[in-house]
Amino acid sequence: MGVTQIMSSIQKGIGDVVGSLMIILCVGAMLGKLIADSGAASKIAGGLIKLFGTKYIQWALVLTAFIVGIPLFYGVGFVLLVPLVITVAARYNLPAVYLGLPTLAALSVTHGFLPPHPSPVALAQQFNANIGLTLFYGILIAIPTIIIAGPIFSVTLKKYTSKPLAIFSSTTMPDDKLPSMLASLSAAFLPVVLIGLDTIITITVPQKNAVTIFIHTIGEPSIAMLISLLISLYTLGVAQGNSIKNMMGPIGDSVKEVSSILLIIAGAGALKQILLDTGMSVELIKPLTNLSLHPLFLAWLIAAILRVSIGSATVAGLTTAGIVAPLIATSGVNPCLMVLATGAGSVFFSHVNDPGFWMFKEYFNLTVKQTFKTWSTMETIVSVAGLIGVFILHYFI
Repeated sequence: MGVTQIMSSIQKGIGDVVGSLMIILCVGAMLGKLIADSGAASKIAGGLIKLFGTKYIQWALVLTAFIVGIPLFYGVGFVLLVPLVITVAARYNLPAVYLGLPTLAALSVTHGFLPPHPSPVALAQQFNANIGLTLFYGILIAIPTIIIAGPIFSVTLKKYTSKPLAIFSSTTMPDDKLPSMLASLSAAFLPVVLIGLDTIITITVPQKNAVTIFIHTIGEPSIAMLISLLISLYTLGVAQGNSIKNMMGPIGDSVKEVSSILLIIAGAGALKQILLDTGMSVELIKPLTNLSLHPLFLAWLIAAILRVSIGSATVAGLTTAGIVAPLIATSGVNPCLMVLATGAGSVFFSHVNDPGFWMFKEYFNLTVKQTFKTWSTMETIVSVAGLIGVFILHYFI
């Protein structure tokens, strides 16, 4: 390829990927920051702990992570929930790893499988999959995957009794300063409700009328996220006595935090386009297609290999999309399931080249060996269980 052609491919690849994700990522970062700073996540966690009781406190934290993990980016969810886990573990004299790893398993699953997270949304765009259906199928797979990689696997974790550093304990907000449970749950779930409603209407009511057009409009992912942010600015901010002016600073900072994610996605988009324009994507899959591998397993395998090699789940997923996307047209595989299979592969065996590995090690004060036995094993279970779930869904649909 000539230099001019290379630059054209890079620009097209960046534009195709980032152009469709910019609003979702930036607004999602704003919403996540608002949920974190307002105390909404703490309110949800406290309510669930009261509901489940101390005997099932682990399940309460897992459910909290699943709820707030849907709209929150992984990094935001990590730094928000881990101090909460450490605080709860100290209060009830339980091993922090025993409570923390299942909680982070829920975050990992939402990050890898469920829109509006960057990788699933970008993969849905690359595979031309319906985001709402991908979200629905993803939740069906996510629930058993979280149970297996979380509470079931955690039975083996009670022996890890290392004390996390005190600096990571969260400061508890007074109850009278927290938003209501309704406002907290609404902020976390409204994007899911709007996108899900659009999917249900699309399936059940094919005719177009004023009502369906309105639902399709508010259910479009970018608009759903924007509506959720605007409502949450009032319910979690203005209604709590906070001014719009005071909220603008932290919300602006949240966009800066997501800029690195946008650059990673842009780079992956450029690489994807080069793979397509040079024909390398076709050449790369030729030896693998001769092995008679199922397209869903092939997508998972390539994503898993890339994940182990480069560490980033997002880059592994998007690079895989550039390689296996041509298979969808020839194989007839459901593109939503291709998104989920690729997402499952992209979280396989996190190790020393993944920042999440080191974050978990440092927050929970573990050795490298212990982190392999806990964190890396959990991520592998999530990946394999997710793949099994994809094949079960493939059998039925």
